[in-house]
Amino acid sequence: MSTSICDSIEAEPCRDDKTALILKFVAIATILLTGIIGIAIPFIGKNWRLLKTDSSLFLATKAFAAGVILATGFVHMLPEATESLTNNCLPEIPWSHFPFSGFIAMMGALVTLLVEVISTQYYESKQVRKIRDVQDDSAGCESESLIVPGAVNEKVFGEAEEGEIHIVGMHSHGFGDDDESGVRHIVVSQVLELGVVSHSIMIGLSLGVSHSPCTIRPLLGALSFHQFFEGFALGGCISLAKFGSLHSTIMACFFAITTPLGVGIGMIISSFYNPNSPRALVVEGILDSISAGILVYMALVDLIAADFMSKKMRRNGKLQVVSYISLFLGAGLMAFLAVWS
Repeated sequence: MSTSICDSIEAEPCRDDKTALILKFVAIATILLTGIIGIAIPFIGKNWRLLKTDSSLFLATKAFAAGVILATGFVHMLPEATESLTNNCLPEIPWSHFPFSGFIAMMGALVTLLVEVISTQYYESKQVRKIRDVQDDSAGCESESLIVPGAVNEKVFGEAEEGEIHIVGMHSHGFGDDDESGVRHIVVSQVLELGVVSHSIMIGLSLGVSHSPCTIRPLLGALSFHQFFEGFALGGCISLAKFGSLHSTIMACFFAITTPLGVGIGMIISSFYNPNSPRALVVEGILDSISAGILVYMALVDLIAADFMSKKMRRNGKLQVVSYISLFLGAGLMAFLAVWS
């Protein structure tokens, strides 16, 4: 690729600044609305039998959303990361001599696992300390029933209760199943939000810097679809974590505004931002790779495996079939949207 293209903003085909600006404002409103609706459904559904977090409809819809997240990582983020980190505008050494995108994505997934393990252990120990404080404040023998020395409550992969997220090789001392699953839901919801937010900024930015209506129109549809179902999956995790109203609202709002915020930032910097500059390519490639690793891990381990290995799913053949169909539909449709995005 010529140096002039790498050092300057490349002219886009179908460029129309006025129409593109209107479409960007439409995109901000539409993506914000679909994100709010998607993440709000699990919270509103608490009062509706069909949409409760342990209902069959919720699990089937969550499987569809998990497929969307999985395809986002594999089909959208990872190829884009590879494209950025192998761009001809980057020096041949080291970028063309090692598969950085796959390596960084792998490390992102492994670090996500490490964060989950450490966070779960931290919250477990925090729960135990609270129980011990109660024990110290209670009278004699009555408090001893709260903690049985040496008691271990183990969860093995595949043994989660219905509607729960799995504990993979984790154990806890001195508190029950509800506390343990609650800890797991807290960790999963926070790590998933981190993965979602980290890539939402980038995809919003890519729309915001574009001057081509031919690029923005299909992106608008793809991102709205993506935002709705990603919000639904995240909302389900936050709902299961049983945060306080303020905490849940803050997490929901943070998710809803991230992609529109990325679009807004893209609009501001579009006049001087050069997506072909080496610095922009490296930053975008690394962030996309990390996001891909986090999303693939979360989709496979904390969403798909957790629900498909639950007792409710294993005991209901019809629900299994419907959920598998939903999973493949979600992944397939999100992958198909790569044609336009």
